[in-house]
Formats: sequence, C-alpha cells, structure tokens
Amino acid sequence: MLRGKSILVTGGTGSFGKKFVETILAEHPGIERLVIYSRDELKQFEMAQQFSDAEFRQLRYFVGDVRDRDRLLRAMEGIDIVVHAAALKQVPACEYNPFEAIKTNIIGAQNVVEAAIDKGVKQVVALSTDKAAAPINLYGATKLCSDKLFIAANNFKGKHDIKFSVVRYGNVMGSRGSVIPFFLKKRHEGVLPITDERMTRFNITLEEGVNLVLYALENMWGGEIFVPKIPSYKITDVAEALAPNSEKKIVGIRPGEKLHEEMITMTDALCTLEFDKHYVILPSIRQWDIDKYASTFDGKFCANGFCYNSGTNSQWLSVEQIRELVKSHVDPDFVV
Repeated sequence: MLRGKSILVTGGTGSFGKKFVETILAEHPGIERLVIYSRDELKQFEMAQQFSDAEFRQLRYFVGDVRDRDRLLRAMEGIDIVVHAAALKQVPACEYNPFEAIKTNIIGAQNVVEAAIDKGVKQVVALSTDKAAAPINLYGATKLCSDKLFIAANNFKGKHDIKFSVVRYGNVMGSRGSVIPFFLKKRHEGVLPITDERMTRFNITLEEGVNLVLYALENMWGGEIFVPKIPSYKITDVAEALAPNSEKKIVGIRPGEKLHEEMITMTDALCTLEFDKHYVILPSIRQWDIDKYASTFDGKFCANGFCYNSGTNSQWLSVEQIRELVKSHVDPDFVV
C-alpha cells in the first residue's frame, strides 16, 4: 500500500508521530520518503538520535509550523500522503490561550488542506479527539472545526485527485500530558490528585492509534470520520492500578473537563455506520453511494438512540488489565 509513496507527518515529533514513524520504518521499508514536520528543532534533534536519516535514507526532518502556509507548500513538494497530527491539545492551556489554539488547530488545518490540494497530495488523514464530540472546551471546539474543514475539503477539491478523512479516538495511553504518566510521577509523592471519582475515559494505545490511521489510508473513500471500538476505564481504577497505597485526594474538575467523553453523539449516530471493529460517521454532503459503502465493508446503521459514551461503554478495563497495559505500553519497569 505504501511502497514507493512519500509521506509527511505534521506534529511528527509528538507521541503519535514518533510511534507512526517507528511503525512505518519497521513495517513499510519500501516507502520513498518520510517527512517529519514540526516546529521544535530540539525535539527533531532528539528524535534523530533514535531515527537517524543516515541509517534511514527515507527520513527528512523539516522545521515548520502548520500556521505557516508557505512553509507547508514547500514541505509538501512531491508528497503523496499527509497525516495531520499537529495540534495544541492541553485543555487548560487552550482555555487560557484561546486564539493560539484557533491559529494552530483551525487555521493550521485549513493551511494543510489548501497546501495538500495545491501540491497534488493524494490522501490526507487528520487526527481528531473524543473532545470534538459535543465540545464544552475550546480544544474540543477547535478540533470539531478542524474535522469539519477536512471533511468539507472533499467538496471543493475540484478536479484534484485527493481524498480527506478523519480518525477520532480517545485518551492515548502514555501520551505526554495524559493521566497515566502524571499518576506514575505523582505516586512517588504518596498522594494522587483525582478530579472526580465518577470520571471515565476511553483508552487506546499508540499502536492502536497508528493502526487506525493505516486502516483509514488503505480503505478511505473520502469524507469519513473513523471511530474505533475501544474500552473505557474509571479514573479511580487507574489510581488503584498505579498506586494502591497512595492517598486519593479529590481536587475538582479542571476548566473545560467533562465527567465522561463522547466519540459519537446521539445526533451523530443518525448518520453513522457500525462495522466489526469501528464506526464511521458519514459526511453530511455525500459524494458516494452509502449502501455500496456499507455492503463493501459489511456495515449497518447504528440503532436508534445510540451514542458512544465512555460512561456507558460496553467494554471496560479492569485494574489488572490497566496494570498490564501500563507495563507493556508505557513503562516496562512498572511494578505496583
């Protein structure tokens, strides 16, 4: 699928970007070029210690910001596939610096869209978040706008041979700034701050996130939002799994936080297809036959009243499963 292709990853030095690069280099050695596009030259330098462009001739490190359309145009020269992972994603920081989030997450998304069309890119997959469904914080609102921009790009691409789709998933286990690395650090202090005992979240590993993007690249028709079927966890179970002997201190919900996250709202579900391992939210302006799409991948419309919520999910991680996942995906030296 990727043999001979040139790929650009925005936000390529982030948690997802590094895992994506690792996976591509290991499993798709026939790629022509893999461009890591990000604004932090120090992170690129550090990443190059692990993935040297001398060892991996396909690699290119390209300093740039998605806010800079001209730089994107230069970076996308000869690119076939774009994976858009760049974003400002820390909820409190986005609440405090709202227009900075808008410039990166919304204007940056439109820059990616326009540069990809202008430079003859064939496929674009953008990463989204569960916070984009019925958003209550600015981060979620900007990502909802970003999702709309990428989906709508299929309508104004003209005669350009390009497809745009989105993947949406929940908390990535072990990603920077997420709860598990935070708890692993705090447990040595003997106290874990818990926002609310009722809180739940979806959980996905970096590997699963990368595999979802690769699935989208292989199967996208253009305009889909791919949503994986993944388990939930209770924040109290995460605390018990990581630090059973620590004090659990309730500190209150942070600005812009929800008790439970959604990936598909009840309204979204009206135009959502269910498949064996994922859902697809269909584009509101459709350019292909829905029945043909459903039959091709063996899907069916969601039941009336369905919504995909971390608090009412049918799959749950136990305390022991959380410990096993932390050891295998976050910290191999982890012990209770």
